[in-house]
Amino acid sequence: MKSSSLSTPLLCLSLLALAACGKGKEQGPPQMPPPEVGVIQVQPQSSPLTRNLVGRLSAYRSADVRARVAGVLLKRAYTEGTNVKQGQLLFQIDPAPLKATLDAAQASLAQAQATWTNNKITAARVRELAPKGYVSKADLDNALAAERSAAAAVQAAQANVQTARIKLDYASVSAPIAGRAGQQQVTEGALVGADDVATLLTTVDQIDPMYVNFTMSVDSLEQMRRAQSSGNVTLTEPNKASVQITLPDGSTYGEPGVLDFSDIAVNPATGAVNLRAVVPNPKHGLLPGMYVTLKANLGQQHKVFVVPQQAVQRDTGGTYVMTIGKDGNVKRKNVTTTDMRDGNWVVSDGLAAGDQVIMSGLQKVKDGAPAKPTPWKPATANGPATASAPGAVPNAK
Repeated sequence: MKSSSLSTPLLCLSLLALAACGKGKEQGPPQMPPPEVGVIQVQPQSSPLTRNLVGRLSAYRSADVRARVAGVLLKRAYTEGTNVKQGQLLFQIDPAPLKATLDAAQASLAQAQATWTNNKITAARVRELAPKGYVSKADLDNALAAERSAAAAVQAAQANVQTARIKLDYASVSAPIAGRAGQQQVTEGALVGADDVATLLTTVDQIDPMYVNFTMSVDSLEQMRRAQSSGNVTLTEPNKASVQITLPDGSTYGEPGVLDFSDIAVNPATGAVNLRAVVPNPKHGLLPGMYVTLKANLGQQHKVFVVPQQAVQRDTGGTYVMTIGKDGNVKRKNVTTTDMRDGNWVVSDGLAAGDQVIMSGLQKVKDGAPAKPTPWKPATANGPATASAPGAVPNAK
């Protein structure tokens, strides 16, 4: 009887141990918690419509300085590569032959005026005598014709004098516009202006302001027009669109420009439309012929999302971002980007208001798997932010 009472508790303990072991085998290994990721919640907004393009600078005005009369070049009266004023003397052509031509024309004018004076007096005398019958009708006609011919000869001589004086003035070659005078093309002692084509002496370029010429593809223009017709884009008037130049060394030029010309036809050689902007150049830091990159601000985009660059990824399937859905699972969303603004991508399609875009911890997530979202805070200039995103390296101690 005593042994029976002892065996009953031992049997119960054995059954409990077996039940516990069986329950442990059913649970399996412990599950890993979902990865913690930093997210931002995006909302639709308006953003400037910008395009990054390549342009080439050209002078605002450029004038060829040519020899307009034939002669020997005596001297250059300016320093090459310096600024000159409009009307400033640049070159001097030998004026002696032109001065002699002017003197001869003036002598011919004096002779014609004397002839006209004599014929005028004779015609006046014949007019007085004709009514009294002292001269014939033929003599009267001849006297009047001689007077008219002499008057015409005076006008012709005056025109010759004016032409000779103009050519003499052309011997002093002056700047047609204000600007920077270039290199001398012909040396002193050379005969210039002797052929049919006026000899090029130098050029003068006005470089304040400057033109920046660039092109835009027809596809880009059509996309903007379609977006404008749908109401998603408001284009700026051509004479109000602004451009910002980036110099070849990567620095940003301090003076913004304004778009002032847009061609109405497509260039058949490039398949693009030519555009031009005016850029101030008060310090003459920009030079004609330079290639620059520029950002053209062409209007406003509406109902777009601005996403930091690090969240946007690309693969063979296209451009996408990873988001956290309402069910707490990671979801890939393919997006369409239009342009870059201050290190952020402007997304025009693929996102919805309130989407939680993953910013940090992307290497730990998988499409369809759960993840724990936390507010993302960017790192400061001195290191990680106070509340750094998961996975950030802490400050070393």
